[in-house]
Amino acid sequence: MMISHRIRRIFSTTPLFSCHLSQASGQQLSWKQSSRTLEGINPVEGTGLFLPSSNGQFDTSAWKIVDSRSFGIEVKSVSHTALMILKTLQKKGFVAYLVGGCVRDLLLKRTPKDFDVITTASLKQIKMCFRRCNIIGSRFPICLVHISGNVIEVSSFNTTARNRNKCEAIILPEMPNDGNVNDFECWKNCMKRDFTINSLFFDPFKCKIYDYVGGIQDLRALKVRTIIPPHSSFKEDCARILRGVRVAARLGLRFSRETVAAIQYHSSSILTLNKPRLMMEMNFIMAYGAAASSIHLLRKFKLLELLLPAHAAYLSSQFSKPSPERSIMLIKLLVNADKLLKADRPCSCTLWLGLLAFHLALVNYPQDARVIWTFASILFHGKWNKAAKESSSTLIHFVPETLPPSQAKSVEVLLEETSHLISLLQSSVKSLTNSEALQESLAKYGSILPSQGLVFVSNSAGRRVCELFDVMNDCTNPHFEEEESSCMVNERKRSGINYKLLKEGDTCETRYVLGKIIIDTMRADDPSYEQDKMAKSKHLLLSSMFR
Repeated sequence: MMISHRIRRIFSTTPLFSCHLSQASGQQLSWKQSSRTLEGINPVEGTGLFLPSSNGQFDTSAWKIVDSRSFGIEVKSVSHTALMILKTLQKKGFVAYLVGGCVRDLLLKRTPKDFDVITTASLKQIKMCFRRCNIIGSRFPICLVHISGNVIEVSSFNTTARNRNKCEAIILPEMPNDGNVNDFECWKNCMKRDFTINSLFFDPFKCKIYDYVGGIQDLRALKVRTIIPPHSSFKEDCARILRGVRVAARLGLRFSRETVAAIQYHSSSILTLNKPRLMMEMNFIMAYGAAASSIHLLRKFKLLELLLPAHAAYLSSQFSKPSPERSIMLIKLLVNADKLLKADRPCSCTLWLGLLAFHLALVNYPQDARVIWTFASILFHGKWNKAAKESSSTLIHFVPETLPPSQAKSVEVLLEETSHLISLLQSSVKSLTNSEALQESLAKYGSILPSQGLVFVSNSAGRRVCELFDVMNDCTNPHFEEEESSCMVNERKRSGINYKLLKEGDTCETRYVLGKIIIDTMRADDPSYEQDKMAKSKHLLLSSMFR
């Protein structure tokens, strides 16, 4: 079931703000006058909740409290570690909530990627409450609390951004004498966040969700909307563009019309982010089970040509031809990867970078399908295996990545050609880490690397991908087929994917998953093939998404 259908079902069975709802406050806030100009706030652009009235008063009647039980949220759905942290802070007399994407995901009955906590305690007070806690971050410092092998981010309402932009888009009002301090602090915190659906507060012990900016209403409308006007929001922090793409792709949401216009206008600003930040945002996009839909949105907003120009050029070439989406190898690779990954079961960047480098090598140097299968089989099994000898008639032919079927080849020839393929794969990694190598890949499409284009993958990440491909050291051993791999293949077959090792970037586990993805992509008798065909009437085709 598409996630958007799932959202509609959740909200249709539970009337929005039903009898469990109450107003957080009926107060009005007076706007603080400032010599700085308050940017014009268009009621069409914003949520409508932020717009001050003509007499300078701010109506807080839209602030809502919702009973979490009306949405079927149970305390057991919250991380035990997060509950321990909340309970500890509240016992110390501080107010503490779950905040952000975890609340959104709980409302949608999805497993959160992580749980974030916010509290009225200062960072120093937070650190005093927990034995293993360290403060990190330069601009927006937070605490990392370590409990039982888990790490939870805890932020403070009292933290203000260091080196804040002097030309802030929004001047916040002061707290009125008769206002509720907690509500006001939550609302002010919302004004610093990216999207309404990421600005919900949840106290699982009181079963209350606090919504100050219409986040639940936007979830119900399947909409990603910025809190302050989108042009101002993306100007303040252009990384919000990538975060918005990630959320929309993962949950099947759409952007408001004004947000779309702002993304298009500010798209090139993402290149002002430093390379580690870009890499972090791209890993959030690619590693959590929504890579295919994310690539669609990145391409739609012309962000892909800035971030992955060679792959953007490939997709533009493929979608200029009438062909079914199953014949587009890059898309099928990403779809098969997404089937194995989830928000709580991500991979390290080595896996998706390996997929991108693997595909790029095949585009530049098409290979016999049997050679690709042999390589994937060695990755998957950890050794030379009889599966590598299956007939090529069972494999899918991709254009331009695979060559037409050839005559049967001996084991020695297959190993030799597989070894050559590996050398090409390792060379293709340079296109992700080196701008000159990237330009050579773009030359195939008559494209030129944009003057503002960059490569954001570090050399160290590139070396890990090269190591991932280096599987042929033992294949020259005549007894290799009988020998067991150091990756403990038999144990892995019994236990499936070890997601802890996969997230950590373990080479053997990542090879195993990469091999499985390639095998599922190449196999014409993929058991999911008929299921995919049956689902076409219920799901949006990827080909239609990219047009």
